Amino acid sequence: MTLIPLIIDGCECPAADGSSFERRDPVTGEVASRAAAAKPADVQTAVAAAQAAFRSWSETGPGERRRLLLRAADLLEAREEEFAAAMLTETGATRMWAGFNVHLAAGVLREAAALTTQITGEVIPSDKPGILSLAVRRAAGVVLGIAPWNAPVILAMRAIATPLACGNTVILRSSELCPSTHHLVGRILNEAGFPPGVVTVLSNAPADAPAVVEALIAHPAVRRVNFTGSTGVGRIIARLAAEHLKPALLELGGKAPLIVLDDADLDQAVDAAIFGAFMNQGQICMSTDRFIVDESVADGFVAKLSERAGKLSAGDPREPVLLGSLIDPSAADRMETLIADAVGKGAQLAAGGRRSGSVVTPTILDHVRPGMLVYGEESFGPVKPVIRARDTADAIRIANDSPYGLSAAVFGRDTRRAMVVAQRLDTGICHINGPTVADEPQMPFGGVKASGYGRFGGKAAIDAFTELRWITIEGPQPYPF
Repeated sequence: MTLIPLIIDGCECPAADGSSFERRDPVTGEVASRAAAAKPADVQTAVAAAQAAFRSWSETGPGERRRLLLRAADLLEAREEEFAAAMLTETGATRMWAGFNVHLAAGVLREAAALTTQITGEVIPSDKPGILSLAVRRAAGVVLGIAPWNAPVILAMRAIATPLACGNTVILRSSELCPSTHHLVGRILNEAGFPPGVVTVLSNAPADAPAVVEALIAHPAVRRVNFTGSTGVGRIIARLAAEHLKPALLELGGKAPLIVLDDADLDQAVDAAIFGAFMNQGQICMSTDRFIVDESVADGFVAKLSERAGKLSAGDPREPVLLGSLIDPSAADRMETLIADAVGKGAQLAAGGRRSGSVVTPTILDHVRPGMLVYGEESFGPVKPVIRARDTADAIRIANDSPYGLSAAVFGRDTRRAMVVAQRLDTGICHINGPTVADEPQMPFGGVKASGYGRFGGKAAIDAFTELRWITIEGPQPYPF
């Protein structure tokens, strides 16, 4: 099997010590990819190259940055089949999910291209006469992006595109679970014509991750960190960044509620619930992870939801199925634990509950209450709880009874009341009469509480990846001494 190399200073190369690691197909158990395993010594080489490339790239005009970003978007879409093959074998994703990843990631690049002329400043009135006082944005330096495996093309490109548009150089620390997929992202950007050192990709063996990440964050030339992944790892990243006084942008876990009010259109709510809960097997940070339903309509909602869930096909993504594999068999083990715990404590299994290897069928658990694991823990899989609320106030209370706060949805025909509910939810994102899963490159994307801080997307991300400086132009002045 061909070794997946590192990308340093525009060149593909093995790790300095020649070490590598394997990623196995979650369905077949066969080796899906073998990748170079970077060590802290490789980090020093990579950051030095990115730092050397920074000055020239940061002084490159917006038109050239735009041209390269648009070129990369075209190349990305032309390589859709390669991405689909890599994602299928490395993550168990379906062809549909891979295609969605590629096309949204191309949109991320095109939105970043549009931002190159939006990195503006302002003139600020000064109390000193004859002074021109400016607020000016400039690129921060070397940006470290750490992307996960679940939406590997979208989230890798999100970690890279806007920083590049702002004039930064970027190091992508790829996921150990999809090194081939993330390497292909870096290869396409380099093929698009970005200068050597502007886009770097480092892969590492799982055992080396703490040392590699710590070396990257600690390096003085790395000036920004962005991370998408679990809340547990996000806390580690945040602590390391704080120790080195590096700003960090974090998009972490979620427990997205979909609230069904007593006047909701149940068919519309079920359509959104099925999509939001089970796309990519529920392995999306904003997946619907709780159905909070007014008890007056709960029976009808659960009946419709369970019928629809029972018709979703799940299996080997090489077959014509809607749902593929979980990321590994241990994730399926956890789904079984969540189901057994809930049923053992009085929940009702309304749909699904079957497992074959790393594949778990869409599962609905009704009458879930506090004290059950699935009530509070992010499932990150196709096992979803229904929690019955007494009324609207109780639904809001239940929705906010979580350490997470990324996405939410509210369904009700009275949109004014639904808006009131939306405004009382502790989340960074909320959709009224739409699914919890939604993403557009120009939107401010991020959460609150244990779901992280900062915003990806559109102009909001410019603030994350630039320094705001105060510059004055002055003439002769009277001074007190």
